[in-house]
Amino acid sequence: MTSKDAPKPGKTKTQARSAARLYAVQALFQMEQSDQTFDKVIVEFLDHRFGATYEEGEFAEGDPKLFRHLVREAVNFQAKIDQMTDRALVAKWPIARIDPTLRALFRAAGAEFVESDTPVKVVINEYVDIARAFFPEGKEASFVNAVLDHMAREARPEAF
Repeated sequence: MTSKDAPKPGKTKTQARSAARLYAVQALFQMEQSDQTFDKVIVEFLDHRFGATYEEGEFAEGDPKLFRHLVREAVNFQAKIDQMTDRALVAKWPIARIDPTLRALFRAAGAEFVESDTPVKVVINEYVDIARAFFPEGKEASFVNAVLDHMAREARPEAF
């Protein structure tokens, strides 16, 4: 890990990893909406969002290594992740019909299920928290919890 990859002083590794997950969801959403490549979006986020300070406030410092990994693997394994998500959804609501923010969230979480050793409960809790941040008044967090539980059981049945 280089100093460029290290979180700012005073930030815990857990906070940096949580921020990286949030940024990955945002980056995947942005990629879908703008047709940008993951390389361009990764550079934009690392240069302009991680730890940046604006009038509105300070952006959290994320774990760049985890962020890069999640975005790249969500793209590289998108077909597999989308199929897992589709199997977890009700037949009348395929992934193409759900909210694009939730689609980005499922892809980031799916990348973590498929290509990391993070405990599934941690992954589920982290992304349910992200759903609450995006949809504080809705039932989306419960929906996300149910879909991610199904995806986790498919991706890593040994964890249950």
